[in-house]
Amino acid sequence: MKSFPLFLAVAALSPVAQAAPFSLPGINMQKQANAVLSLMSYSVVPDLTSSSVSISNGNTGNPEIGMTQFGGGFTISHDTPLYLEGAIAASRYDPTYLATDGQETRKLPVKWNTVSGTGGIGWDFPLTEDKELVIRPIVNFSLGYVASDLRLAQAFINYKADTDIEFLHHGTLKAYGYGGSLMLDYEHVRPEGEIDIELRYSDIRLESYGGTSTAVKGTADAQTANLYARYRAPTGLTALSRPVRYVLELSHSHYMGSQAGILGFDYLTSVGLGLELDSSAYDIFVTRTRLVLRHVFGNNVSGYSVGLAVSF
Repeated sequence: MKSFPLFLAVAALSPVAQAAPFSLPGINMQKQANAVLSLMSYSVVPDLTSSSVSISNGNTGNPEIGMTQFGGGFTISHDTPLYLEGAIAASRYDPTYLATDGQETRKLPVKWNTVSGTGGIGWDFPLTEDKELVIRPIVNFSLGYVASDLRLAQAFINYKADTDIEFLHHGTLKAYGYGGSLMLDYEHVRPEGEIDIELRYSDIRLESYGGTSTAVKGTADAQTANLYARYRAPTGLTALSRPVRYVLELSHSHYMGSQAGILGFDYLTSVGLGLELDSSAYDIFVTRTRLVLRHVFGNNVSGYSVGLAVSF
């Protein structure tokens, strides 16, 4: 009987075991945030080749990547060679992380969603008398938003977790961008066919700002060199009182900034084939409408997209 109180005293002094917090071993969330911001850097540069991409990588749970971009640019006139451009883009990255508390391991399927908008103001300096060849410096500015969504049962979210996992569950990252582009543009327009060739280099710096989750601060450099070529010619058919044209496109982008290799590739190529309707014979705002089917490919990546473009 004398040992019973002693046992109670020892039990009372024994520490209560605390569950270790779940963490992401081998994962640097700061680098992951920079990587997702680098994913956004594909979208802040107007670029056909990054509009549709799919990636399969067994090391990261076969994540899905989707990129969508709407944008365009135009020069007001030959007499007023002010160039304006703008683009709105969204992307989604669905990796799977492995979290552990030292005894139990669980998969964390996460959705990273980014939205960005980019604008540009430039000026055309003609290099030929007919003004078919111009050099165009452009000042660019961007705003972006990254949100993460941890798709888990509420019971797991209630587990004690470190700041990295807390960021994965409804974390946010806001970013602004600044930089510029230099474009060499050649346009040759004739009734028998139209040629448009653009050679462009863009450099935009992305940085996070107020409102970003405390777990991460992100930066990225979007540096892209792009060659774009388009040929349009009549098919021999007529619609809307104007010739129907076929469209051939080629675009090749080489990524040299933070996005280079971040998803397993540093270049993308796009080839496209489509049709164009000319509605200029009618008193409507849209003068041309193009529908183009594109195939995008690069190192270990491929994608398909349907592009709809209009001219005013």
